[in-house]
Amino acid sequence: MAKMSRYTPGMIDQYRAQGFWNDTNLADYWDRNAKRYPHAEAIVDSRNRLTWSQAGQWIDRLALGLLEQGLRKDDIVASQLPNCIELCLLRVACEKTGIMFLPAMPNLRRNEMEYILGRCGAKAMVIPWTAGKINYFDALQKMRPRLPELEHIFVVGDRVPPGTISMDQILAQPLTGRQFPGYPDQTKCPPTEIFLLLHTTGSTGFPKLVEYPICSRVCSNKDQIKVFRLTRNDTVAILGPALAGPNNVPNFTAPEVGAKIAILDHFSPEGALQLIAEEKVTFVSAVPAQLTLMLEHPMLSDYDLSSVRYWYSVGASLPDKLGSDIEEKIGGVAIVGYGLTDWGGMTLTPPELPRKIRLASAGKPIWGSQIKVVDDDGREVARGEAGEVWGKGPCCVSGYFNDPEATRQAWTEDGWFRTGDLGRIDERGFLAIVGRKKDMIIRGGSNIYPVEIENLLLTHPRILHVAIVKMPDPVMGEKACAYVVPRPGRTITFAEMTAFLKDKEIADYKLPERLEVVDSLPMAGGGQKVDKKILEKDIEAKLL
Repeated sequence: MAKMSRYTPGMIDQYRAQGFWNDTNLADYWDRNAKRYPHAEAIVDSRNRLTWSQAGQWIDRLALGLLEQGLRKDDIVASQLPNCIELCLLRVACEKTGIMFLPAMPNLRRNEMEYILGRCGAKAMVIPWTAGKINYFDALQKMRPRLPELEHIFVVGDRVPPGTISMDQILAQPLTGRQFPGYPDQTKCPPTEIFLLLHTTGSTGFPKLVEYPICSRVCSNKDQIKVFRLTRNDTVAILGPALAGPNNVPNFTAPEVGAKIAILDHFSPEGALQLIAEEKVTFVSAVPAQLTLMLEHPMLSDYDLSSVRYWYSVGASLPDKLGSDIEEKIGGVAIVGYGLTDWGGMTLTPPELPRKIRLASAGKPIWGSQIKVVDDDGREVARGEAGEVWGKGPCCVSGYFNDPEATRQAWTEDGWFRTGDLGRIDERGFLAIVGRKKDMIIRGGSNIYPVEIENLLLTHPRILHVAIVKMPDPVMGEKACAYVVPRPGRTITFAEMTAFLKDKEIADYKLPERLEVVDSLPMAGGGQKVDKKILEKDIEAKLL
């Protein structure tokens, strides 16, 4: 049974009694919208445009197709699809059959995918035959001898390899006359069981698989709807990997209010701007790197982006200047949120706050959640002091799948999740994230928080992207190194960088003591954040 790892019957009863959890399934929203708004557009990508009625038919065809192939409740269907309607609706179809869904990033290669599929014991895999230069089918065939539980390969697209099952053919089958005992009332996933598994980025080792119960997702929708004032008149965009963290609102919250979902197949700044303009997108969730690329696009003024009400930044700290530039050059309101794959959404910033306060904070805990900042011994620190962010509440995930030891290490006995992020809570209760605990630089006993230096350097007119990383030093232990991507046609020297920071009146010990000018920064998590481990290894090698 797909039971939650951490949540006991007593905790479930408590959250139900407090009104945080109920009997709602996420798939119920799609069924309801198919009846209420059958002719309204529900979801679009570059190949298809579906109304709510058509989307409901797709979901049922996919669900019955899975059941007819012998898949049953608590089996796991994994996928490695690019952004597309099939990816989004397959998750809903799995929920209606009680099957757990595990979407993997398209950029993962054989080593990571073999580990993930073996770890979860997936019974089926959904892939494109090829995408770009990658042959997903060939890669999967090489893994299969070591994946004895993998029985089915479904392929999306008009060409499928021999011995696989065509997803397009499943979607083309009529629903008339097709039945399966108990579908969907008896087959769908109960709200207090796991419907989704998401993998971590694996930057500190092999990925972990995070359990998402339906009840936690339904709970976190409430604040998002309230804060963003979402209605069925909204159109929300998926710009990055479709089931990654920044897309919680399109995937889970938008269907609750009947808002349309617009999907970008593969992120590019031009493609994102075009999608926003053509679909009249009102809500954009993106990571700061994506927002920067859109804002810096040379043809930005050619696109009508006036429909956007909110630019929701998640996944990494939003520099104040970037948020201000978005509001002044494009319009709309920039909002910062904080969350993790290992948690879900944690905090939100109210849009009505003055810009200076709104952009300097990751907000306050969402409905039912609690946060605190603690020292290395787990003691809560004073307001304004930095420490590790811990959180707990009914919107949190239920643990790591098939990994009780990792779950025990991440959560305290009384339910607090150790995020590994460093933050401060001010006197008003607003959280500010200052970096990852593992990224903090300790120079001769003094702490340097990379985000502080990065945000300052991003205000330099010649700097486009920057990452501050630790480098080993025989005397101080660690020092700061700046990796900088200059703006097109510009450059910057170490002396210029240092002089600029000194003008900002920061302490001398925080100054980067080496500059590496690069063309781009390595990204992790499907392009959501800078992979600082790669940069740390690079500078270590250069110092040898």
